[in-house]
Amino acid sequence: MAEQHEGSCLCGAVAFTVIGSLAPPDACHCSQCRKQSGHYWAAIEVERAALTITGDDSLNWFQSSPDVRRGVCRTCGSFLFWDRLTLDTIDVAMGAFDTPTGQRLRKHIFVADKGDYYDIADGLPQQGA
Repeated sequence: MAEQHEGSCLCGAVAFTVIGSLAPPDACHCSQCRKQSGHYWAAIEVERAALTITGDDSLNWFQSSPDVRRGVCRTCGSFLFWDRLTLDTIDVAMGAFDTPTGQRLRKHIFVADKGDYYDIADGLPQQGA
C-alpha cells in the first residue's frame, strides 16, 4: 500500500491528498513567494497524477507569471500550490500538510531575493545567491 499524505487550507474548504513518498522540500525566498506567504515559502514537488484536490470551488488560481499560477483558498487566503503549467509536477505547501511528513528542508532557492530581516544559517545549500 502506497503512502498517503493529506492536508488542507486553514479553513478546510480546500483539501488535498498526495499518494506516494514525499521528496525533501525546498525553501523559496523569491520576492513573489515572500509577498504571497508573508515570509519565505517551503514546498514539496509532487507528480500531478499523485495529487488529488477537493474543494475546487474554493480554490482560486492567480496567474503570477506567463507559465506559473498559484493556488489560494478564496475563503481563508491560504497559499497552497505553485503550478508551472509546462511541467508534470506541482508544488504543495509544506505547512498545509495535516500530519508529520518526516521531511527536512533540502535547500534554499532564490536567496538573492531574501528579506533583509532574517539570515539563512542552517547550513543547507543555497541557490540564486
